Amino acid sequence: MMQSTAAALTMVRDDDFFLERWVQYYGGLFGPENCYVINHGNQDAVNRIAGDCNVMAIPGTSEKFDQRRWRLFNGLANGLRSYFKYVIVGDVDEYVVADPHLGLDLLGFLEKVPGRKILTPLGLEVMHRPMQEPDPIEGPILGPRRHVRVTYHYSKPCVLGFPGKVSRGGHYAEYDELNTPEALYLFHMKYCDTDQYSGVMDRRNATVAAAGARKEQTGIGGHWFAEERGDDKAMFDEFSTRPIVRGFDMSPYRRKMHDGWSERGNGLWHFPRGTYAHMHELPERFFGIV
Repeated sequence: MMQSTAAALTMVRDDDFFLERWVQYYGGLFGPENCYVINHGNQDAVNRIAGDCNVMAIPGTSEKFDQRRWRLFNGLANGLRSYFKYVIVGDVDEYVVADPHLGLDLLGFLEKVPGRKILTPLGLEVMHRPMQEPDPIEGPILGPRRHVRVTYHYSKPCVLGFPGKVSRGGHYAEYDELNTPEALYLFHMKYCDTDQYSGVMDRRNATVAAAGARKEQTGIGGHWFAEERGDDKAMFDEFSTRPIVRGFDMSPYRRKMHDGWSERGNGLWHFPRGTYAHMHELPERFFGIV
């Protein structure tokens, strides 16, 4: 069923695990006909998993990958905003969620909030603690994985309802008003599972190696390159030792974003970035959403 409140837009390659959940989550909320998937490299698996969505195939070019990707995202999102109140733009392992305590899902939330704004959800990285969570993920991620770290790097201006070019990576926007709804979160799932992370990194390392691409040519992070990747097991073992802060009051984190809000330059606005050593345990009301 078509609706004009919200659409979702992503690009994907070699990420079947996250694409399946992206389609289930956003397709289930907005309707698959209001979901837009850019198939980088025209992979058969993407066409199969996202077949009910709007799939656009593009060549599997690696050179200036991130610059091209965000130029395309900005152009498509700007066009889609002519038809939708809000367009959510992000990576396939990012999921914008409305806190269930509202009694509304994300679509219901966006139906009620005023339009013509850019909204910035608070970024929460879901981090697998294998010593405490030894079981693999077979269905939803939240529940089997329940430990999160607040990260401003993933507090992205990604819910677009107003003109404002988004920077490469989606971390900043040409928009001078910071809107951080109390109930809105962006769950970043990159670190949600040890084995899944290693599989994704193996495929990305193989992709850039096969292309013969250098880091400065692609505009992507160093973790795509095997020589900069580091030890996966050691990283996740360290996650298991991080302190847990009880409670889930996120208001101080949002206040800090507003306290540091300033112009970044080149028309972009930002707040100080950074992460925390500690984690929070996710309340049960979030379990099973993604």
